[in-house]
Amino acid sequence: MFKALLFISLTFVISANANLLQEAIDSASDASVLKLSAGIYKGNIVIDKPLTIVAKEDGVIIEGVGRGNVITVKSSHVKLVNLTIIKSGTRVDLMDSAIFINNAQHVSVENCTIEDSLFGIFMDNVSNSMILNNEISSNGESIGLRGDGLRLWFSHNNKIQNNRFIKSRDIVFMHSNNNTIANNFIQECRYAIYTQHANKNLIQSNIIKKNAVGVMLEGSFDTNVTDNIIAGRHGAQTSLGILLKGASNIHVEQNSIGACNQALYIDNSPKMHDTKNWILDNKIVYSTKGLNFKNYSIKNVIKRNELFGNMDNIMTDSRNGRTNENEVEGNYWDDYEGFDINKDNIGDNSYIKYLYLDQLWIEYPKLQFFYGSPVLSLLNFLLKVAPFMEPIFLIEDKQPIFKISKHSCIM
Repeated sequence: MFKALLFISLTFVISANANLLQEAIDSASDASVLKLSAGIYKGNIVIDKPLTIVAKEDGVIIEGVGRGNVITVKSSHVKLVNLTIIKSGTRVDLMDSAIFINNAQHVSVENCTIEDSLFGIFMDNVSNSMILNNEISSNGESIGLRGDGLRLWFSHNNKIQNNRFIKSRDIVFMHSNNNTIANNFIQECRYAIYTQHANKNLIQSNIIKKNAVGVMLEGSFDTNVTDNIIAGRHGAQTSLGILLKGASNIHVEQNSIGACNQALYIDNSPKMHDTKNWILDNKIVYSTKGLNFKNYSIKNVIKRNELFGNMDNIMTDSRNGRTNENEVEGNYWDDYEGFDINKDNIGDNSYIKYLYLDQLWIEYPKLQFFYGSPVLSLLNFLLKVAPFMEPIFLIEDKQPIFKISKHSCIM
């Protein structure tokens, strides 16, 4: 297909009364390539045909006017490369975005920088598209007033890879299936990755640091969370590593999760009948609570994980949550009190966890103010020796790993 090359060489700010970039888009034939020289180009542009816009040198800025979207894409086969995009509108109800993509396929946003905008990239009914090697931050407002760095709505089969999201609100996948979210760096956001009724997604090899929640899967199923590094905020009550909420057939494997208030929080999961969740080969470390269960979270398979350096390796928020009905085997627990006489690296006795005085937190959450204090730790120890209240049985690991080669740090 013949592709026309249109060159725009502006090295000055375009006047307020003209939008030469929009005029070039409107006059270009389908599949044209617009190569931009360094300069500031007026935004609030609309791309309604197959087109490539690429910066041929550094310093190409597309600047919005502080309202609406800076770039609106309404066509398939659009490519945006090496651009700096700034100054979207600020209306959350309209989801003003640096880039808004609607009803399109095969759209690519690569090597772009998005700053001083509310939402970064909003994908509405977009499929088979790529968001690659971009750097995205919000408008500097407090975390609740920022827009999402990336939001997908009914958008499927997309690749979100090698991006940096810094100080946005959330990266959200709603009703969006079969997406790959890999090798991204996400820091100082609220929900680093949040899926809601989004299925068959792959969340792999991301570095997720200092966010309120690392990965939250709500009402989602058939999703893999693999080989991610998730480091929370020590001391923050909202710091969660991975949260499964009504999530089914989830594979959480080979992740390193630490420095959280709750490293892995399992709430009413799996939800779907005749399904399990698979929590395998993870490092769950240096957190207040390693595994925390809420409501009827049963049929989780928890094997070959390493739990160490946590204030409590396992805890529950529900008195009758049937935590003991999970399949727990072959994990390393640094508070295991048994021996390995035959040197097979499997504890001679089961690792069994009960709640003693800790169960008071379930009915009286305000008592967690004293959590970990020396006096309550002593009382908890005395209850183990001479219990005067019935303990809550949490789990039994019949084949606990006795020793691991070394403790790793994920910070």
